[in-house]
Amino acid sequence: MDLKFSNIWHEWHDYMVTWTRDRAPKLLIILVVAFIFVRLLGVITRRIIAFSEKRSPGNPMQAQQVRTVVGAIQSFGVLLIVFFTSMSVLKDAFNINIEPLLASAGIAGLAIGFGAQTLVKDMINGFFILVENQFQVGDVIRTSGVAGTVEQITMRRTLLRDADGALHVVPNGSIQIVSNLSRDWSQVTLHVSVDYNENSDRVIELLKSIAKGSYSDSALSGDLVAEPQVLGIERVRGLEVDYLMLAKVRPGRQHDVGRELRRRIKACFEENKIKAGVPVPVFTAGQPGVAK
Repeated sequence: MDLKFSNIWHEWHDYMVTWTRDRAPKLLIILVVAFIFVRLLGVITRRIIAFSEKRSPGNPMQAQQVRTVVGAIQSFGVLLIVFFTSMSVLKDAFNINIEPLLASAGIAGLAIGFGAQTLVKDMINGFFILVENQFQVGDVIRTSGVAGTVEQITMRRTLLRDADGALHVVPNGSIQIVSNLSRDWSQVTLHVSVDYNENSDRVIELLKSIAKGSYSDSALSGDLVAEPQVLGIERVRGLEVDYLMLAKVRPGRQHDVGRELRRRIKACFEENKIKAGVPVPVFTAGQPGVAK
């Protein structure tokens, strides 16, 4: 028994000496190279985030999106480094055949891919949403049958808060078409209804004076991108004439500016005795009964 134990000990000792002499340096080199790659990836990602924050100091939402994308890339990069490092350690440091492991990993990955294809689709679509900057936190968008203000974007889903206060959770994989209602500028479209008998030139001049006064007013000039335009008569219907006014405003300010312009139009029309258009009542005669 002692002789058998002694032989095992000597064989193990010889193996450890050989492994320390031949394979331990390879293990050390692999670990050092992996450590260098992880640190280098961290330095690159931090530089990208710092450059983004420096380039857009007044847009913290965009910087947050960049951090989200860079964080996902860094996590995926670290995962790849750990995987290849583990395979190299098993093959070069411990002389283990990794082909069966790779085959098993391929089969397992295929099974997981089929089972989680919806999640993968959400992640890929979310990645391109962030990279292409299709919309940002604070934008008002319409997608997947709902509309609202973007409160949060992740790699998997987008949170929208609609005008009623409801919070919609939209998986990124279901986002096919996005209508961004607040990118760069928004537009207020006003259809001003006036009585048919009012002088059209006078009405247009009053609307232009309201547009000019609003653009020069400090209370609204900060929200207006350009002076509102009065395009003239948009529609004639019965005793109503609709005049069209367009105003380009800062993103998200279209509702407040629209309400203020309507208030000013009403006050101006009251002061100048301009009669508002009244819809023509439509009467539908019932089908007369059939005498028996």
